[in-house]
Amino acid sequence: MKISKGARLLILGAVLVIIDQIIKVLVKTNMAIGDHFSVMGDWFQIYFIENEGMAFGMKFGGQAGKFLLSLFRIVLFGVLVWWISRLVGKGKAPTGVVTGLTLITAGALGNIIDCLFYGLLFSESTYSTVAEFLPAGGGYAPFFFGKVVDMFYFPIIDTTFPEWMPVIGGNPFRFFAPVFNFADSCVTCGALYLIFFQWKFFSKEDGEKQGKH
Repeated sequence: MKISKGARLLILGAVLVIIDQIIKVLVKTNMAIGDHFSVMGDWFQIYFIENEGMAFGMKFGGQAGKFLLSLFRIVLFGVLVWWISRLVGKGKAPTGVVTGLTLITAGALGNIIDCLFYGLLFSESTYSTVAEFLPAGGGYAPFFFGKVVDMFYFPIIDTTFPEWMPVIGGNPFRFFAPVFNFADSCVTCGALYLIFFQWKFFSKEDGEKQGKH
């Protein structure tokens, strides 16, 4: 039986979200905040932190900012689903374009799940305690206010500037410092793929729209 392009994209998106959630649940229920271990030497580590919802551990405007950010993510997710459905329905978009958009959509959904449900499903992670799934006393935050679980850490360069350098001499230097998750990776990879390999499609779309006006 032949599987349609739409079904293949749906399966891909579902698999990516499932992988993201499995990783997050394993980290959340087995590690305390700040726990870490090496995967490949010092440059690839699993390092558990949580953030208020932005990618790569960034924060945005407290509780109100978090609510708005989560709402924006949900709207963006809806727009992406509509856009992919429209492109697949027309049958004109290359497979690479809708695949890249699916990566971004799956990544957005992965972090939306954290924000919406993790506060209800888990007890709070601290620097000394590991979270419990479905705790008897209830979760650590109401609906919409869960924290996003991050764990991938790549301090590829972790050194100190030489003392002889002016101003920055003796200061630590770390590349790449942000901690992120699988969903962030999906969004980043999908966006970079579209920018570098599918830009002709989007420039063509813009040209066609301008030609109609």
